[in-house]
Amino acid sequence: MIELDVRPLPPGRKHTTIFEKYEALAQGDTLRIINDHDPRPLRFELDHDYPNTFSWEYAQKGPDIWLVDIKKTAALGERVAD
Repeated sequence: MIELDVRPLPPGRKHTTIFEKYEALAQGDTLRIINDHDPRPLRFELDHDYPNTFSWEYAQKGPDIWLVDIKKTAALGERVAD
């Protein structure tokens, strides 16, 4: 499992950094996100850009720290762009 603490990152870099780490995962690997709020909007982005390639599980739900495990369950194809 790879842990990524995004709390110290500027808001504009959080999702970009998470996507870079997610793309680098091997199938079956897990990325744990550490954040100070519920990263639910990230899940919607992942669902859109990488449909059917990950599982999402909360390891801790606040109030101060949120831990989310994102497991790559399938190889990535082309990233869906708007």
